[in-house]
Amino acid sequence: MVTAAPRSRRYLQLDVFADRPGAGNALGVVVDAEGLETADMQAIAAWLALPETVFFLPPGADADYHIRIFTPGCELPFAGHPSVGAAWAALELGLAHDRAGALVQRCAKGLLPVRVQREGDTRRLHVRAPRAFQRRTGAEHVAALTRMQQAWPASAHPPALWDNGPGWWLVELADAAALRALQPDLAAIGALSRASDATGLAFYALEPGDDHDMVVRAFCPLDAPGTPEDPVTGSANACIAARLQAEGRLPGHAGRYRASQGREVGRDGRVDVQIDDQGEAWIGGQVQLVLQARLTW
Repeated sequence: MVTAAPRSRRYLQLDVFADRPGAGNALGVVVDAEGLETADMQAIAAWLALPETVFFLPPGADADYHIRIFTPGCELPFAGHPSVGAAWAALELGLAHDRAGALVQRCAKGLLPVRVQREGDTRRLHVRAPRAFQRRTGAEHVAALTRMQQAWPASAHPPALWDNGPGWWLVELADAAALRALQPDLAAIGALSRASDATGLAFYALEPGDDHDMVVRAFCPLDAPGTPEDPVTGSANACIAARLQAEGRLPGHAGRYRASQGREVGRDGRVDVQIDDQGEAWIGGQVQLVLQARLTW
């Protein structure tokens, strides 16, 4: 029996929400993914062991590019830093060409618009996240959160589960310094996430500064047991913005603000967040190319 030789595919590794390599969230990009089965994509994402890996597929007539998004453990319908990174890769590799600064991404959550902002040689990408909504939760979830909250300097706003593809428990803390020093119970977060079909728990606190307005930390121990704190999380930041907009408490100016995330795990990411006139959440930032290679699977 003759076995076909493995196909060599273009591979990039990017740093998203970063103004320099090593400051944001790592993303694997498999460029020529046509012909890979779902099981192959999941196996590659697990082997790469990055927070997420995206796979480019033929886009079809109504999108500029088409991606599937995998963590090491599952496929996601939407995620923020993979969407921003994929838009950068699509332009950088000539897979897509923006029209007056606009692109359309296809992912499992549907068609999402992308804005391209150029500042000299710098390119910022912004994706409109799927509209977030608050999910109903049960008494058992409230009880679990109440037990965990004993270690948190909580704000007056109770925890809530919001969803824009991934589901995130959102917990506002009253003190940004306490948030930066927080050492949460990862087993309890994992149990709550499993019981409520959530990706994880995102803490946030206001921290007006020279280059950011908010601090965010996101924990997803079920998806990444070895690295349970996500360095920089687009979907969680979009959910937080949607919640604050619903409560009339958006920081910043004219629906725009910047979040700081990742310092506690050796990163220093910045996420640009905007709620537009239609109430839609946009997230974006800079992307850095770190590695170019060939992937043989």
